[in-house]
Amino acid sequence: QLLLVEPPSSEEMDFSYRIFNADGKEVEQCGNGARCFARFVYDRGLTEKTEIRVGTQSGIIIPRLLADGRVRVDMGAPEFEPGKVPFITEQRQSSYKLILENEEIEIGVVSMGNPHAVQIVDDAESAPVLRTGPEIEHHQRFPARVNAGYMQVLDRQAIQLRVWERGSGETLACGPGACAAAVIGIDRGLLDSPVEVHLRGGTLEVEWSGQDGESVFMTGPAEYVYEGSYEMETL
Repeated sequence: QLLLVEPPSSEEMDFSYRIFNADGKEVEQCGNGARCFARFVYDRGLTEKTEIRVGTQSGIIIPRLLADGRVRVDMGAPEFEPGKVPFITEQRQSSYKLILENEEIEIGVVSMGNPHAVQIVDDAESAPVLRTGPEIEHHQRFPARVNAGYMQVLDRQAIQLRVWERGSGETLACGPGACAAAVIGIDRGLLDSPVEVHLRGGTLEVEWSGQDGESVFMTGPAEYVYEGSYEMETL
């Protein structure tokens, strides 16, 4: 992804934040990007605050640098109302049947600033992410497309997760996807907060009270990999 640091668009924000996926399309939210964003602006001296308010397309998020080097992000409240995800259905339910080309699956649907469809699988490593991920992403019941999560419940406070991300394909980690999976598991009585979410790229901790309107908190690391420069040709 490409993350852009921009001046705040209102006095209640410290920065604005824009996110572009690998397909070049701008998206509303990226939790892992938010942690990187907070680490970047602090380490570059753009702010002395360890907690900042950042404006995104889906609203304000609040990352906070912790003493142990991790970043905790207030991701806002999950949105289960289908029309706001958006997801086409007659009424809100805890789970939905989704008909694919060769099978029918059961999904939980939630927005964490961007849309997510999460299904429970027996084994995340062998889940058909590459086969069904693109089909779920482009399913006609998701007018804005969707991120597809494949969640294996390990115990009441731990899950294994793989995510097919809208516009990017399978990624090593997805912050909002981790939040969405934990939230759906808690909402359905399968998980207790806090939840350890194990992804191929590392582990995140997700906290949620289980109450509508209450924020989800995601905590995880953010580390520099490298720096470089790129010359862009202008038309």
